[in-house]
Amino acid sequence: MDKKVLAIYYSQTGQLRHIIDSFTAPLIAAGARVEKVQVQLVNDFPFPWTGSDFYAVMPDCVFEVPTPLVPIKLEHQQYDLIILGYQPWFLWPSIPSNSILNSPEFKAIVKDTPVVTIGEARNMWLNAYARIRQKLKDSGAKLVGNIALVDKHVNVVSFVTIFHWMFGGKKDRYLNLFPKPGVSDEDIAHASVYGATVAARLAENNWENLQTELLSQKAVIVKYPLMLLETTAIPTYVKWAKFINNRANPGPWLVAFKYYIYVALFLGAPVLLTLDALFIKPFSSKKNKLKTENFLQVNQ
Repeated sequence: MDKKVLAIYYSQTGQLRHIIDSFTAPLIAAGARVEKVQVQLVNDFPFPWTGSDFYAVMPDCVFEVPTPLVPIKLEHQQYDLIILGYQPWFLWPSIPSNSILNSPEFKAIVKDTPVVTIGEARNMWLNAYARIRQKLKDSGAKLVGNIALVDKHVNVVSFVTIFHWMFGGKKDRYLNLFPKPGVSDEDIAHASVYGATVAARLAENNWENLQTELLSQKAVIVKYPLMLLETTAIPTYVKWAKFINNRANPGPWLVAFKYYIYVALFLGAPVLLTLDALFIKPFSSKKNKLKTENFLQVNQ
């Protein structure tokens, strides 16, 4: 199969690199020439994070402010397929992911080109995907497939373990009691199954209904409780970001935002889900189905 494939992504922890390696293995085995590009930032974010550095990026995530990238050097001017790896930060595309989408090098090669997106997230990825889908559309790309890999543990557990990883720097079991954070090793390995599906379509140059096939393989799963929590949180995050950006000294307000997240997760979320289950969800099945379908598809 004489096809040129670009897999472009940013990985702070290395997890997305492993996902891209797993996903592209079947394409390489099928004979495709896969060029993997892990972009670099001019001023990279720290890993492990400090608490102040972590929360300080929230406003720029919400307002989609790009950061300068080290110039991206590509082997070709045109590709048969582009694989875009991304991650959400604070419910929006991460600053590096947004910067890739805004880079001249990426915009120059993405127009009229089939694109498959692969997201890695704790569990809330819907808004980030919707934003990336729109940006790809605005750039003239042909989004043909999306894959969402997440931490499948319950919300509170994954919240605890992700902070252990982000602030401690190790993807191991917190206190030797909690599960490992992030996307599981099994799910990372399973990404090769989706890669094989895409490889078959690439060989035939047939992208019609690829997303339907990926959905049948459980490449994307939308969970109603998480969708409710995320879509409810979006307007609040926007208000916080605007408020913090307008402060001469944002530090104390970023601390306040941190504690807002804790309260929202441990107190607000259970109340919201309970009230919704009792008074809203039973009467909104059609609306909820349409919202779910929107996040499953590559077309808006």
